[in-house]
Amino acid sequence: MASSRNLAIVSVVGRDQKGVVARVSTYLAGCSINIEDIEQRVMEGLFIMTMRVDLTELATSLDEMILGLKRIGDEMHMEVSVRLHSARERKRVVLLVTKEPHCLETLLADHDAGVVNGDLVAVLSNHEVLRPLAEGHGIPFHWHSSADKATHEDFLLARLADARPDLIVLARYMQVLSPRMVQRYPHRIINIHPSLLPYHPGANAYKQAFEAGVRVSGCTAHFVTEQLDQGPVILQDVFHIRVGEDTLDEVKERGKALEGKVLSQAVQLFLNEQLVVTDTKVLFRPGRLPA
Repeated sequence: MASSRNLAIVSVVGRDQKGVVARVSTYLAGCSINIEDIEQRVMEGLFIMTMRVDLTELATSLDEMILGLKRIGDEMHMEVSVRLHSARERKRVVLLVTKEPHCLETLLADHDAGVVNGDLVAVLSNHEVLRPLAEGHGIPFHWHSSADKATHEDFLLARLADARPDLIVLARYMQVLSPRMVQRYPHRIINIHPSLLPYHPGANAYKQAFEAGVRVSGCTAHFVTEQLDQGPVILQDVFHIRVGEDTLDEVKERGKALEGKVLSQAVQLFLNEQLVVTDTKVLFRPGRLPA
């Protein structure tokens, strides 16, 4: 029966090379592990493989099996990980906000609807404006003025240390993070930017698009790096501008309606472990193998 199986997911990521599937499969067979399903893909020289395996008849200890896979990964310069179904935990998410509510509203609504597969453990801000929205959904809210940026960031780092987030989401948080913050959480901070990056980075992106007379604009969910608005792109979506007809306020409202949707989708991809992040790009895993 399916309920008696001891399932796990084996993930292999690294530079494409010959013999990866054969070597991992041979090792698993030697441990009396049954491979139930396998999906693999090569993208821009990066090999990505996900296996669903049954450990019910495992012929060695779990620790020895995992160490053996890690050794194979080290020898082939690849990242190998094992996630047990029984040990699966919901990821912890902290949201950073300023005053605009639209992205926070979408994330809270999607979380309440069960499509954000993680726990929203705190909302942090540099203003108190959005406290009622967060606390109305049962999410702890903390704020500290950013008039002194150093003390504000000390506040953030202390609260984040307490919250132990797997993911930090900048839901229209209108402050630039310092290198020490980004370095503390590499590839674990997602931002929503109101343009189709790399076009119109920085502040007032909708105004830049409006004044440039472009007919298509949009928003970008991306990982935060030390280079402002240059981190690996996760998702983008677009809306049209009727040049000469739309006002700047209409352009902004159209963009805001899209931002929450795109940010929420990017957060879901991260929480569902569907992303592989390189230094410059985000790649999608080949399907999902639910354990």
